[in-house]
Amino acid sequence: MNATAFAQLDLNPDLLDNLNTLTFTQMTPIQAESLPHILSGKDVIGQAKTGSGKTAAFALGILNQLDVASLHVQGLVICPTRELAHQVAKDMRSLARRIPNIKILTLAGGMPMKEQTTSLAYGAHIIVGTPGRIEDHLHREHLHLHHLKTWVLDEADRMLEMGFQESLEAIQEVLPTPHQSLLFSATFPSQIKKISQRIMQKPVMVQVASIHDEETIQNNFYRVESVEERLDALHLLLLQHQPTSTLIFCNTKKDCQTVMNHLIYQGFSALSLHGDLEQWERDQVMVRFRNHSTSILVATDVAARGLDIAALDMVINYHIAQDPEVHVHRMGRTGRAGAQGIACSLFSDKEQFKMTRLEDYLEHPIEPLPLPQRADLNPNINKPIMATLQLGAGKKQKIRPGDILGALTAQGGIQGDDVGDIHILNQWSYVAVKRQQLQQALHVLKNGTLKGRKVRVRII
Repeated sequence: MNATAFAQLDLNPDLLDNLNTLTFTQMTPIQAESLPHILSGKDVIGQAKTGSGKTAAFALGILNQLDVASLHVQGLVICPTRELAHQVAKDMRSLARRIPNIKILTLAGGMPMKEQTTSLAYGAHIIVGTPGRIEDHLHREHLHLHHLKTWVLDEADRMLEMGFQESLEAIQEVLPTPHQSLLFSATFPSQIKKISQRIMQKPVMVQVASIHDEETIQNNFYRVESVEERLDALHLLLLQHQPTSTLIFCNTKKDCQTVMNHLIYQGFSALSLHGDLEQWERDQVMVRFRNHSTSILVATDVAARGLDIAALDMVINYHIAQDPEVHVHRMGRTGRAGAQGIACSLFSDKEQFKMTRLEDYLEHPIEPLPLPQRADLNPNINKPIMATLQLGAGKKQKIRPGDILGALTAQGGIQGDDVGDIHILNQWSYVAVKRQQLQQALHVLKNGTLKGRKVRVRII
C-alpha cells in the first residue's frame, strides 16, 4: 500500500469512507509526517505554509478519538482570525459528515455573545474559535473544558504577532490533565519555541519545506526608487501579466488603503482586507474575491493568513516583508497544486537589509529585473467576468445553494454555466453571475421567490 495513502492509517472507517468521497486518497507531506504521531496521541509541532493540508491533519486526529455519545467539548481549535476559524470549522464539518450527530461550534468575534452562549448550553463536541472570544466564554463560565482531549493552536505565529499570548496562556491554565497539544505554524520564530516548551510534553517536530517551487512559480524582483514609481510598477506588472486573480501584500493597513485607492483610480477592480473592517465588510470582500467578481485583493499578512484562496494567479509584494520566512510564505500563495504562478516583489535601496536577509534565507543572490515598458503593453485592463448579488436571506431562513440556482435557471432561464459560486451565511446569501447576465439575474430574483417568499436583493 502507498505509504502516503490515508487508508494505511488507523482511522475510523467512516472517516476513511468520507475521505474517499471527497477524493482525498493521498496525504500531503504535512499530513503524512504528522498524522501518525497525532493519532498515537503525541504532542506535535507542525511547520507548513497555508494550503498545505494541515487542517485535515489535526481535524482527523480530533475526529478519530471523538466519543459522539458524550456531548462535552473534546476538541478545541484556536485560530488568529474569525475568517480562519469559520474556514476551519467548515472543513472539519466536511470531514465529519459521515459520522452522525457531531456538533462543531464556532466561537469568534462578529457574532452576538448571546447566540453563542445559547448554543454552548446545548453542548458541543468541538469548539473552533479565536483566543479572545474563547477566553471570554471561559471567564463567564459558559464554556467548560473538563473533558478536553486535544487542543490545537493553528497559525500560532500569527496569534503571537497579534498579541494573543496572554489569552493563550489563560486558556492553557484551565485545560485538564492529561491532554494532547498540537501546534501548527507557517514560521517558527523564537516565541513559538518558548510557548511550545511551556504547553507541550516532549513534542514531535514536523517540518515541511516552505521554499517555493521554482518549477511552478516565476519569482521576479524589481527595484523602485520612490512611492510614485512603486505604485506605477503595480500598474505595469498587472498590465503585463493580465492575471485573473491577484493578491497584493502590504506591510501596513495604511499602505493597503493607498494601493487600493490607486488601483481603483487606474481602472482596476480592487478591494482591501485589513484589521479595521467590520465582519460583514470582511465577508463581502472575501466572497467577491473568491467568486472572481473582484480581480485584486490588497491585504496585510495578518488579514490574509489562513485564507483559503484557490487558483491564485499572481502575488505582488508591495514591500519586502520584515521576516524572510514570511516573504517566502507569501510567494508560496501562488503556483499551487502544479499550477503556474507569478510572484513579484518591489524593493528600494532603503530595503537592502531586508533583501540581504532574504538572499541568505534563499541561499542564492537576487538579481532585479527591469520593469516592463509601458509602450510594449496592452493598455486594456482585464476586468472581472463575474458580478455578485446579495440576497437578504441565509441559513436562518433555510436557504440552500440549490434554491438560488433553481430560481435563476428554472424560473429565470439563465444558463447554469452563467452562475458562479454561491455562499450562504447566517442572514445573507451571495451568488456570482456573469456580468452579461447581471441585470437579468437581478430582475429574476427581485420578482421571484425563494422558499415561497420575497427576498431583498442588490448588486454589491
